[in-house]
Amino acid sequence: MEVRKLLHHRVSLFSGIDFTVDAERGLNGNCDFLISRSPELLIVKAPVIAIVEAKQENINSGLGQCIAEMLAAKIFNEREGNEITTIYGAVTTGDRWKFLKLEGQAVFVETTETLLTNLGKILGILALGMDDRALALNP
Repeated sequence: MEVRKLLHHRVSLFSGIDFTVDAERGLNGNCDFLISRSPELLIVKAPVIAIVEAKQENINSGLGQCIAEMLAAKIFNEREGNEITTIYGAVTTGDRWKFLKLEGQAVFVETTETLLTNLGKILGILALGMDDRALALNP
């Protein structure tokens, strides 16, 4: 919600929603958190910019699921005519965060974890993909 405030309510946050994009490919199920670059709060609209997967203890156990959700977001955006080139992701235990980025067909995973005590960095990374300047680079 802080990212939404920082970006003057131009983004929306959804939690626990069904995000079935392609059930035949296994791209179905609920997202823990999904951030859209649309201010619409009732339905998910493209572009979906970021996915956050919450795990109780083991961040690495959520990486595959987060990557699948990021791929689903890419397909969802393409179907809606909004083919941004970068989707961001994160897996968190609440106090530890690991960030991911999907560009084209390549997935980049941060090698280190960011602790919640570095809240400014976490908010900065989450806001980056939703900032107009970042979108200018990723139309």
